[in-house]
Amino acid sequence: MNTQIRATEALSTRYFDLFVNRLAYTVQSLRPDLQSGRHYYYRPRKGMDNKPVPLSREILRAHLEGALTIGLYAINPMTQRSKWVAIDADYPEALNDLLKLQWELKRDGVEAGLEKSRRGGHLWIFGEKPLLARECRIYIANLAKRLSVPVKGSGLVDGIELFPRQDRLESDEFGNAIRGPLGVHRGTGKRYWFYGADYTLEAQMDYLSRLKRITELEMSSFVQGLTMPEELEPKPKTQLPPYNTNRREFRIIDYIPHRRKRGRDWWARCPSCALRRRDTSGDNLAISVADPRRYRCWAGCTKEMIREALGCPIRKKEAS
Repeated sequence: MNTQIRATEALSTRYFDLFVNRLAYTVQSLRPDLQSGRHYYYRPRKGMDNKPVPLSREILRAHLEGALTIGLYAINPMTQRSKWVAIDADYPEALNDLLKLQWELKRDGVEAGLEKSRRGGHLWIFGEKPLLARECRIYIANLAKRLSVPVKGSGLVDGIELFPRQDRLESDEFGNAIRGPLGVHRGTGKRYWFYGADYTLEAQMDYLSRLKRITELEMSSFVQGLTMPEELEPKPKTQLPPYNTNRREFRIIDYIPHRRKRGRDWWARCPSCALRRRDTSGDNLAISVADPRRYRCWAGCTKEMIREALGCPIRKKEAS
């Protein structure tokens, strides 16, 4: 693993100005989980009161130098805006789809930086000023639909993921983090660079700084008359009655015998992923310990797909 790169304070400041929209962040564990072999992300805390550690220039320097790896959140809940849009793709045709999107964005006058990744790539677009998260998502979702590029969250397992992942956040919410560019991925020990520039931090940052940034006026014109595709509209949060172990209802833990507890959740192999011979680490499925009616596949399988794989399809009465 290359940890000999040195990042100046000026470089970390440029990185902060380009990528950091809030001081909450995650850190990728230096050591892999003993059972899954994965390097999970966590929000760092310190002290007796377990206060979160805010992101600093020193932490950014450590990220750029390879001493640690951070994840960045897109949305600032105070403004519901993001400095950037990232399109993550890690499936067999990922690179081709990202290149199609990059070309179509260029036709709109939008310059996007293509970053390598372990299984595909990330496409990054920057705003001249932070842009409304919902408008960013509407723009990219409609662009993908026009190009027949699959999008996760529309009932598909394989597809691009949009960051920001939400239209808006409450003040105490974080959304989803994405690995900060130009750092070292702990799982592979590699640094994934952007195409189009020499493989040095200075050259990479110079390249990213030269990319034309979208203005708020341009974004407004891009989304004029558009709405979020129905299949990608956020689903309303379901209000379940208080959990009662005596009530007869579907409990997924009755069908998932092999699981392990981490934090507030059980983690197990997703039955839907298993049908496609995926989730070899056996930890895509998270099940709430406090309320096992709540579960989620982090690879994108829907509850309908999971229940179908278990042989317990969701009935219309349950879905209502």
